[in-house]
Amino acid sequence: MEILSKLPVKSLTRFNCVCKYWCSSFQTPLFISNNYHNNLENNNLNLLLSRCDGNTFQTYFSQLSTEKDQNYIVKQNIHLPFFKNDVTYVYGACHGLFCLLDPSNDTAAIWNPSTREFKILPPSSIQRPPYFSYFEETYLTLDDVSFNHAAFGFDSITDDYKVIRFVTLTFVNSEEEYPYPHFMYQVELYSLRSNSWKEIPSPDYTPTETTLGNNYVDGICYWKTMTGAYLDFRGLILSFDVGNEKFSILPIPESVGSFPEYYVDLLVFNGSLGAIVYPSERIDTYFDLWVTREGVWTKQFNIKSISGVVHPLGFRKNGDLLLRDTNDVLLFDASTQELKELEINTYLDHFWFAISLHAYLESLVRINGVQAHLPGPNTKTH
Repeated sequence: MEILSKLPVKSLTRFNCVCKYWCSSFQTPLFISNNYHNNLENNNLNLLLSRCDGNTFQTYFSQLSTEKDQNYIVKQNIHLPFFKNDVTYVYGACHGLFCLLDPSNDTAAIWNPSTREFKILPPSSIQRPPYFSYFEETYLTLDDVSFNHAAFGFDSITDDYKVIRFVTLTFVNSEEEYPYPHFMYQVELYSLRSNSWKEIPSPDYTPTETTLGNNYVDGICYWKTMTGAYLDFRGLILSFDVGNEKFSILPIPESVGSFPEYYVDLLVFNGSLGAIVYPSERIDTYFDLWVTREGVWTKQFNIKSISGVVHPLGFRKNGDLLLRDTNDVLLFDASTQELKELEINTYLDHFWFAISLHAYLESLVRINGVQAHLPGPNTKTH
C-alpha cells in the first residue's frame, strides 16, 4: 500500500479491477490522504487551462503537459456534461477538487478532474427579500439574480468542503419604461456534508474582481476589494475563514500605488497568498510578485520588462510565468528571461475574461457524485 500510494490517480483507477482488497483500500481516508501528501511533497502540480469557445459559448478545459520539451502542448480537452452554452467560472483547487459556477443562474458543481467524478449542487433555498424604495415609495420587482466571486475551501474542524458565493439582487420598478436598477447583496454558503445552502451575514466590502486561479490557502479564502472614491481607490483584501465563517480585511503591499495606476492580481504561489503587481498604462510590462506570510508582505522577485500588452495567467512551480496577449498564450522562462509562444491555439476564444489557469494536485477525494464519461486523451493542439 505504501508503494501504491505513490502512484498517479490514473494508475490507481485502473488497478481498482485487480482485486476487491485493492479497490476498497484505495477508498479509505488513510490511503487517500497518503496519496495526496505524496503528490504534495513531490510538488506534482498539474495545469488546467479553462477557456470559452467563441462559437458555442461553452466552457472547456485543457490539461497541459508540464514538460518543457513538449512546449506545454494540450494533453487532453475536456467538455463536461453540464454547464452547456454558458460561461463557467472555476474556483479552487482544494485537495484536487474544483468548484464550477455559472454566474447567470443557480447552477454549481464540485468536480474532481483526476477521478472524473462530479456532483451537481442543489439549488439555493434562501429567500430573496423584497426591496422597498423610499424614494419611489413602493416595493420593487426582482429583475435579476447573479452569482459571482465564489470560493471553495476545506473546513478542517468539521471535515467538510464548503462553497461561498456572493449574490447580487437587481430590483426595478416594473411600472416605469426605463427603470433605474437598485441592488441588494447576499452571501451564501454551501456545505458538502449537509448538501445544502445557508445565508451568512454580508461583509462591509464586496469583491471587485476575480483572482488568478486559486483564491484559497490553508482554510482562508481571499478576494480583492477596495475603498475610496474615483482616482483615489485604496486596495484591500477581503478574507473569509472557512472554519469560523467570519470575514476580515487585510492590507495589500504598502509600496503598491492606487488601483488606477496598477493592477493587483491575487493568486496562490508555493502554498501562500501572493499578489502580482503591474502597471495599467504600459507598452513594456514589468511584474512584481509579493507573497504574504502571517500578515507580512515580502517581494519574491521582479520580472523587469516584457514587450507588448500582456496579462498574467499564473506561475509554474519553477517560477515560469504564463501570460496571454490578444491571440496567444505565452511563457516567460524565468531561467532564460525569454518570452515564447506556446503551442496552444486560442483563435476561438472570444471571451478573454473567461480564460484562466489552474494548478492542482491529483487526488482520490470522493464527493459522493457520479462518474463523468469524458473523452480520452487527446494530444492535438486546441
